[in-house]
Amino acid sequence: MSTETLDQAKSNLPVRGFLKIDNLKIPQGEELVQAILALKKEKNAVILAHYYQTPDIQDIADFLGDSLQLARQAKDTDADMIVFCGVHFMAEAAKILNPTKKVVLPDTQAGCSLADGCSGEGLRSMREKHPNALIATYINCNAETKAESDIIVTSSNAETIIKSLPLDRPIIFAPDKNLGKYLAKKTGRDMILWDGSCIVHEAFSMERIAQQMAANPDAKLIAHPESETSVLDLAHFIGSTSALLNYVEKDDGQKFVVATEEGILHEMRKRAPHKELLPALVYDESCNCSECFYMKRNTMEKLYLCMKYELPEILIDEELRLKALKPIEAMLELSKTIK
Repeated sequence: MSTETLDQAKSNLPVRGFLKIDNLKIPQGEELVQAILALKKEKNAVILAHYYQTPDIQDIADFLGDSLQLARQAKDTDADMIVFCGVHFMAEAAKILNPTKKVVLPDTQAGCSLADGCSGEGLRSMREKHPNALIATYINCNAETKAESDIIVTSSNAETIIKSLPLDRPIIFAPDKNLGKYLAKKTGRDMILWDGSCIVHEAFSMERIAQQMAANPDAKLIAHPESETSVLDLAHFIGSTSALLNYVEKDDGQKFVVATEEGILHEMRKRAPHKELLPALVYDESCNCSECFYMKRNTMEKLYLCMKYELPEILIDEELRLKALKPIEAMLELSKTIK
């Protein structure tokens, strides 16, 4: 049986998304952790990870955060190589902010249903229909889509940014219609919404969560605003990934039903080990649909290979990068007061 060499693995990257080298022995367990740490030191690398990554990746990261926190960290790092453990649009944003640094992602097939469903061409068509509108785009989108936007938002800063936009200009909000509906309600601004959604947050079942809350009357439901309105209407607290984390840590409640990607529970349990945390229930009882398939494509083995061979690397055309940089910088400027 043939084995895949490094050259073959590199040639297969565009299709596979990650390195797979059959004749390379990869360390396991604690040896793998130490090997990754050694590579980090050798290459002056920084490992950035989202709260939705697997616990082992979260634990080895230099910095753990939500989209806004990770964007800030990527902008401020003095490392030579940024190793991004998240999904593709996040690593792409890091490269947009750091054109001279090498940015690598363990698996480029770690995508996002929101990013996949919204194109720059689609936003251009919407602008043609609404020429006076400002386009506020959720960070969960690709570089081409960012380049067609006037400003980028995250769930942490979206309300602040929407409120800051001129009242005499209509707003196109893309790509998450659920977050858009929530922001319209919070800010009082009418918005033209792109018809997109997150497959994880749309999987939550209002009926099953209501039953879950009835069975746990001492629990509080907390939800990410990417969830559907019917779920948000049941929630005791609605907030970004980092806001949900802070709420569990600081609130007097002792039991929480958490309606966002299940990876956040790892950090929640570390910060509030005495509290009981229950993943919110989804429609399909046969699947673990509150886990993001894309986020979980990254593994420790892929991380090791990514750092060892500095592949897959995120590369962006300079003209596109500069266009996409403007709305990200506008976001970061307006977000200075947000922790």
